[in-house]
Amino acid sequence: MITTLKAVVLGIVQGLTEFIPVSSSGHLVLVPKLFGWSDPGLAFDVVLHLGTLLAVLAYFRKEWVTVIRGFFTSLAVRPSEWDGSQRLAWLLILATIPAAVAGAALSGFFDDHLRSAASVAAFLAVGSLAILAAELWSKRPRTFEDIRARDAGAMGILQVVALAPGMSRSGITMSAGMFSGIDREAAARFSFMMSAPVIAGAGVVEAVKVARQGFGGVTAGMLIAGFVTSAVVGFLTVKYLLRYLRRGSLAPFAIYGLAVAAAVFLLLILS
Repeated sequence: MITTLKAVVLGIVQGLTEFIPVSSSGHLVLVPKLFGWSDPGLAFDVVLHLGTLLAVLAYFRKEWVTVIRGFFTSLAVRPSEWDGSQRLAWLLILATIPAAVAGAALSGFFDDHLRSAASVAAFLAVGSLAILAAELWSKRPRTFEDIRARDAGAMGILQVVALAPGMSRSGITMSAGMFSGIDREAAARFSFMMSAPVIAGAGVVEAVKVARQGFGGVTAGMLIAGFVTSAVVGFLTVKYLLRYLRRGSLAPFAIYGLAVAAAVFLLLILS
């Protein structure tokens, strides 16, 4: 398979799994192992994540304009007087802080020690069980406009766990939101929006490493193919997943995650 086609395949994987609750980091570890591909390197990984960052920025472009405006206007009034966009701006900041702090302190640990197939499968299974638990036992009476600080805080804290490859960021944060009392679509919408500053921050950090280490032999065509594919697929995934979650359950994704984890463990035992 030519390298550009590999880039397209991995771009599709990233675009789908960054937002569908089945772990993008886990699939980006498992898919190359499954096909016997070499690791495309840090530069390519950064480009894939920038593609999904563009997707979430583009899809929520109107919301981001109001959030940014809301942040600046909130500085001139008391918190008790904030409107919806001002509250949302600070809720997103609150949700971002735990992952930003943990990412700065622990990213090297996760990258160095938790990228084995067994570790990915274990975190994938745990995240899938959390989704099933949220579907079975959480109450979901509140909508996106009703998200509170405790909801954002819970989702932000649980986002830290998603630094481990195999733990779905969208899955674990949506589960936290649902347990906190908001409905599926609201949890997904907030989860997707809160991913933007985390992806952007991680992208800046990793881009600095790329500048120091070089591109590792990855071609410009491969980078462009991966970026465009992950951006387009990510945009479509956000659009149709939100539409699905107005009525649909997260259970099928959890079942898929458990099946993949079981298959990986079985292959490891038999190999």
